[in-house]
Amino acid sequence: MSERVLVNQLQTRADGPVSVSGWVETVRDQKKVQFVILRDETGDVQLVNPATRPDPEASAVDESAERAAALELTSLISELSTGTFLTVTGELKHDERVKLGGVEIKIVGLEIAAAALAETPIAPDSGLDKRMDWRFLDLRQRRNNLIFRVQTTLEHAMRSYWIERDYIEIHSPKLMASASESNAELFEVPYFEDKTAYLAQSPQFFKQMAQSAGFGKIFEIGDVYRADPSFTSRHATEFTSVDAEISWIDSHEDVAAMQEELLHTAIKAVADKHGSEIRELFGLDVVVPQIPFPRIPLAEAREIVAARGYEIPRTDGDLDPEGERQICAHVQETYGHEFVFITDYHPEIRAFYHMRDPETGLTKSYDLLYNGVEITTGAQREHRVDLLEVQAREKGLDPAHLDFYFDFFRYGAPPHGGFGMGLARVLMLLLGQDSIREVTYLFRGPTRLAP
Repeated sequence: MSERVLVNQLQTRADGPVSVSGWVETVRDQKKVQFVILRDETGDVQLVNPATRPDPEASAVDESAERAAALELTSLISELSTGTFLTVTGELKHDERVKLGGVEIKIVGLEIAAAALAETPIAPDSGLDKRMDWRFLDLRQRRNNLIFRVQTTLEHAMRSYWIERDYIEIHSPKLMASASESNAELFEVPYFEDKTAYLAQSPQFFKQMAQSAGFGKIFEIGDVYRADPSFTSRHATEFTSVDAEISWIDSHEDVAAMQEELLHTAIKAVADKHGSEIRELFGLDVVVPQIPFPRIPLAEAREIVAARGYEIPRTDGDLDPEGERQICAHVQETYGHEFVFITDYHPEIRAFYHMRDPETGLTKSYDLLYNGVEITTGAQREHRVDLLEVQAREKGLDPAHLDFYFDFFRYGAPPHGGFGMGLARVLMLLLGQDSIREVTYLFRGPTRLAP
C-alpha cells in the first residue's frame, strides 16, 4: 500500500502518484465525469473520475479488461454513500481552477474500508440535542474539528507557559473522602467498604497539599464533577478544569497577574495558529488580550450595573449572569477589553479557605469574567490552620470531616493561592458559541449520559 498523504500536505506535493484516505463528504455523479469530495482530519480534496458507462449495444465479450475495470470503478463511485471511509490512489494534479486548494486527484483505484448507511440521522440544520445524540457524526464537520484543534493549541500553550517557568504538573485523585466545595454538589460512589467516597468537585485540597509538600508552583488540567442540576448553557456535571497554585505570594494579585499572562500567551498561540481559519469558519477575529486586565471591586461593579439600568435580583451581593454581561459590556465600552477581574468578595459568598483582609474583612479573591461570563475563581488561600478551622465552622462545616485537609497546614505551609478555570467556557467564549455543549467532546449534564 502506498504511503498515506494528508490532505493539507497535497498543495506542497509535486504532481504524480498519491494515496489519500478519509471519508466521503459529497458525490456528484454526472454523465461524463464523477466528482467525490473526500475529507480527512486535515481538510477536503476533490477526486475526479472520467465516467465510463455501459454500452447497451456492446456484448460482454467485446469489453476489454481496461474498460471493464473502468466500468467497475464508475459503478463503485456511483454507489458511494456520504460518510463511507475509503482509500484512493490516483494522480495528483495542481490546477488553480479547482476551488479546494487548487489541487485534485484523478482516481486510479478505490478501496472501501467501511461503507456508511445511505441515510444519515442528522443534517447540518439539526437541533443541538439531535446533534449531541449523534456526536461522532457531528464532529466530522470541519468547523467542529477546528474546535478541538484550538483546544489542543490552547492547552499546549498553557502547559508550555507553566513548564517554561518550572511549574510541576500534578494529577490529583478524583475519588475523595469528603467534599472540597459544597456538600450539595457531590456524586456519591458506594464502592469502599468502610465509607462513601465522592467524585472530586475540584482538585483544590490537593493543590494546596502540594504547597505544603514544598512543590512551590503546580498546575493540573483534569476532569471534575458537580452534581449540580443546572440546565444553563455554561454548566456541566463533568467538565475539564484548568488549575494552578503558587507559593510565596503577597496577595491574590500575584495569582491574577500570573493568570492574565497565561491567558495572553495561550490566546495569542491560538490566534497565530488558527486565526484565519477561525475567521473563515466562525466569522470572528481572535482578540489577544492586552495586559493588565481591568480590575473592578465587586461593590463598584454592582454600582456600575445599577447605573446601566439593571437591578441585580440576587440577595447575597454577588453578580448574576445578566450582571456579569452588563459589567463586561461596560468594560468593553470603557477599556476596549474582553476580560475583567471582579475583586473584593464578602466571605459569605466565598469558600471557607479564602484568606480575608484583616482591614476590610473582605476576601483576597477574584472572579475573572470573559465576554460576559465568569470563567475563573481565584484567591489567596488561608494557610493558618487555626483561622481555617474557624472559617470552616462559620460555613457550617464539621472540622472533623476536614481533618485530613487541616493536617496539610499543621506541619507548616507557605502563603499561597491559585485559581480554577473551566476549559469549555473559555473555548465557548473564544469561539463565540452559545453553549459549552458545542465545544465539549462528549457533554455530560443532568439529562445526558450518552453517547
